[in-house]
Amino acid sequence: MKTRLVIIALLLLILTVLLSRNDERISDTLLNIINPIKQKYKNFTQNLENKSQSYIFQKESIEKLSKENRILRKRLLEQIHYIEQVKDIYEVLPTLSHVPVKNISITDTISYVKLNSFSQIMLTKPKGLVEEKLYGLIQGSVVAGTARVHNNQLYGYLTSDKKCRFSVFIGKTKAPGIALGLKENEMIIKFIPKWHKIKEGDKVVTSGLDDIFFADIPVGLVTKVEVQSSYTVAHIKTYSDTFHPKTFFLINDAKATLAEGFDSNSTNLATRYSIPDTNVEQNRTIEPLKDANISTPLISSIPSRIDQTQEDIIEPVEPSEIVESPKKVKKKKPKADSSSLDLF
Repeated sequence: MKTRLVIIALLLLILTVLLSRNDERISDTLLNIINPIKQKYKNFTQNLENKSQSYIFQKESIEKLSKENRILRKRLLEQIHYIEQVKDIYEVLPTLSHVPVKNISITDTISYVKLNSFSQIMLTKPKGLVEEKLYGLIQGSVVAGTARVHNNQLYGYLTSDKKCRFSVFIGKTKAPGIALGLKENEMIIKFIPKWHKIKEGDKVVTSGLDDIFFADIPVGLVTKVEVQSSYTVAHIKTYSDTFHPKTFFLINDAKATLAEGFDSNSTNLATRYSIPDTNVEQNRTIEPLKDANISTPLISSIPSRIDQTQEDIIEPVEPSEIVESPKKVKKKKPKADSSSLDLF
């Protein structure tokens, strides 16, 4: 019994010594060992919680799910209408890339990186992430922070952390700026051009120009504005809940995918109504068709490019006016004046 206690004490002493040293390799090795255990424990407790809720709160969950089902059915009808419109777009512009693209993943919080810091967290890592690339985190429908893969571990930097930064638009004029984490539920926006008039209460949204977030995701509200020598600085209060990080949506790729690889010069609106013969087109490009009675080569009636700003060319038509020939006018003979007659 005493030997077991001595061995346990020695192991705890060695572990504390290793943790006290700021060696990155040792800490990464320990994290690779401990994080899977934490994740399994978290999944086990989550399953127990889900089972308890399914048995105890069945009535409440059924009412809640039925309400959500009605809302989702409404959105489904709207999406069906939207999909029909997108099909028409693909018929007119067949070179557009097809969506949806799987560019959003779900990630859960494993633990905090440090016990005395509530701004950095460890996250479950989805497949296909790239090392040292910044990814956007969304909590519900608002910005929660950024994430980065380092040494095969996914670190999350909430909006209260200084390592969290992304581009934003402010107010109705969409003043550009860079948002940086400052402290609990507060961020600072730097590099705002001075000619933009911003004020307290303006809404801040993501710009979508940094390949981290989509555009127009809510971030927070402006609480204070400061004018410095070259730029304007704004303090904002964030919408996200930094003290209860649980589940997040991770944006794998924030680029626009609908028009990716689209070439406007290759657009041919006439293909929607008629498909030209490819053999004729190839022969036409190699050697123009010739005819004995035709001095110029034949030109296809389908234009290679149609501009939206092209005006309709209308050839003037000569008026077809019917000109009647002049009628002959009969000359009337003058009547004899009785006063001028000399009877004698």
